[in-house]
Amino acid sequence: MIADRQPPGENAGSLGAATSATRPWYRRRALLVGLCTIVVLAVTVISDLPVHGSNAANISAGKGVMTEINTDIAPCAFAAQESFEIRARQLAGSLTAADRQQAPGLLRQDLAACSFTDDSIYELSSIEVPGSTAGKRLGDLVTTATEWATSDALGAIGDLETLLTHPSNKSAKRDLAVRERTLAADRAAARGDVSAADQILGTRLEEPDMPALPV
Repeated sequence: MIADRQPPGENAGSLGAATSATRPWYRRRALLVGLCTIVVLAVTVISDLPVHGSNAANISAGKGVMTEINTDIAPCAFAAQESFEIRARQLAGSLTAADRQQAPGLLRQDLAACSFTDDSIYELSSIEVPGSTAGKRLGDLVTTATEWATSDALGAIGDLETLLTHPSNKSAKRDLAVRERTLAADRAAARGDVSAADQILGTRLEEPDMPALPV
């Protein structure tokens, strides 16, 4: 009978609702988008966390980093010491005529040893450190050691080069005093980074080869 007929589309709506309700979870767009968002967030958080390995492996990696640092900074450390020794002998009046003739060339070589034109300094600045908590402190050390060499030591040697030929240069004397303070401050910061890594690892790593200057 006509009275028993349902309005057009009513069955279709019911069928659509039933189909949506019974659709497999992997075909539901909203659910998939939500799951993808959760996965991306989880990966992001995990990638920002420190990488944890065995303590023995972390200690071994830390020792390797310190060996690299001290190998790479050694030429500049030697150069800085030599430059300050020349200055000390100049102030003491103990430079011979032969010393005074040789000193300018030595200071030029010392400058080069602490600049990025030297392969060792480039290698120092590009040392890779572990992603562990201790590794992050060693990464700070790499940055500090590079600053110690390419800014503090390099600037000080430049001042010493000027003072060798112009002993009364006031600008060079003032700048040298500043450089000496930053050399000491960066050296202390580097040793603090190693000490922090030692506490994390429960060991004693090699100290950075950054001599106390002036000698």
